[in-house]
Amino acid sequence: MSVVLEFLGAARTVTGSRFLVRTERSTILVDAGLFQGRERAANWEPFPVDPQTIDAVVLTHAHIDHSGWLPGLVRDGFAGPILATAETRDLCAILLPDAAHIQEEQARFTNERGFGKHDPALPLYDGEDAAAVLPLFRTVPFGIPDEVAPGVTARLFPAGHILGSASVHLTIEDDADDTTPGTTPGTTTLLVSGDLGRGNHPLVSGPGAPPAAETVLVESTYGGSLHPPDEDEIEEFADVVRRAAARGGIVLIPAFAVDRTEVLLHVLADLMADDRIPRLPVFVDSPMALRVLEVYRAALRRGDPDVCVPGATPSFDPGGGLHECPTVEDSISLNALTAPAIIISASGMATGGRVLHHLTRLLPHHRNAVVLCGFQASGTRGRRLADGDTSIKMLGRYVPVRAEIDILRSLSVHADADGLAGWIEALPEAPRTVFVVHGEPEASSALADRLVADGHHAVVPRPFERVRLP
Repeated sequence: MSVVLEFLGAARTVTGSRFLVRTERSTILVDAGLFQGRERAANWEPFPVDPQTIDAVVLTHAHIDHSGWLPGLVRDGFAGPILATAETRDLCAILLPDAAHIQEEQARFTNERGFGKHDPALPLYDGEDAAAVLPLFRTVPFGIPDEVAPGVTARLFPAGHILGSASVHLTIEDDADDTTPGTTPGTTTLLVSGDLGRGNHPLVSGPGAPPAAETVLVESTYGGSLHPPDEDEIEEFADVVRRAAARGGIVLIPAFAVDRTEVLLHVLADLMADDRIPRLPVFVDSPMALRVLEVYRAALRRGDPDVCVPGATPSFDPGGGLHECPTVEDSISLNALTAPAIIISASGMATGGRVLHHLTRLLPHHRNAVVLCGFQASGTRGRRLADGDTSIKMLGRYVPVRAEIDILRSLSVHADADGLAGWIEALPEAPRTVFVVHGEPEASSALADRLVADGHHAVVPRPFERVRLP
């Protein structure tokens, strides 16, 4: 047996990051993410590999589409180490229990109202499953080699996407049986980009110089497009806030709790300080986002230049006042808001969480505005809003869309097509093969075509495809 790479997720789709590496001695999983959007039903399928046979997981970062299946993996028998940065571990300690809680609450709500497809509705996993994951984390600083399993050494490099995000470099020693035709013992290298940042993040240091590897997996979320100039988008955002405030409306921003909320608070504070938008009260209605905010503050105080922008001293307190809403009662109290205000609430693609209740209340009224920031996966409510749907189903009923909808791409923390191609070109040596993953088919194909035109051997793998590494 030679070294085999299997694409168990994030192949011709954006979510469900799961890449399996098998050798004669070891089985390693890079990321264990949940599928979101139109592929979310795949989360209910049995994991393609017996979790008990996996020796270790190496995690690129904490976002749920990269880490969210860890509780299911551990529940079903995985007991090995989970290698990650300390910041990824700290964020997963918040995200995974919260993901379990949301699933449990959604199942309870569905069963009470009786509008689910299944009877009874069940969560993917529960809080006990999520808690069982955390003792398995083994943290490692950037650049330090760690033998995660026999014959497999991992190193993490800054990816610049969110706090603690990493690209994963594996050095794989294979004891192949040299009597088997086509197999030879030896060493190969694999580099998994994870999600790559843009290098302009106000809080998180940009992607580091990638190390050489024979095989490279590169994300392609924006593989077929370029981001507009930041200042143009920020001014458009400010204009939306000004218009909604003039109408007496509320601006609702569905935002991921990790990184997006923190960046939004920083941007809003700057806009209010410069008098570019009114000094409106800002409500953060996400217990998880509030806990993540403390992780970011602690990291900024430590000032590790590999993790945070050196000298960054962002304000997370917009001039109109920051109001934290950790409890359910705090969230319900926002229903009484009538004066102009800004509400930031999870989830970022409107797939679940408290934001659904705010959307249900605010979407039917012309005076309000909803600002979508970051990528909206196909099949999510956020994507349907971005595509101009005039009615959205939430909490068992259809809600008319009359509020102003705006898309803010400048706050995306994914590299665009130029950034992704530039990361490949920055490799010290051209890889033998670049596999383009973690993108919708059109975006992945566009990036692969561009890389081929640049002289690389680039391929868009199929879901569950297996390939032998050199």
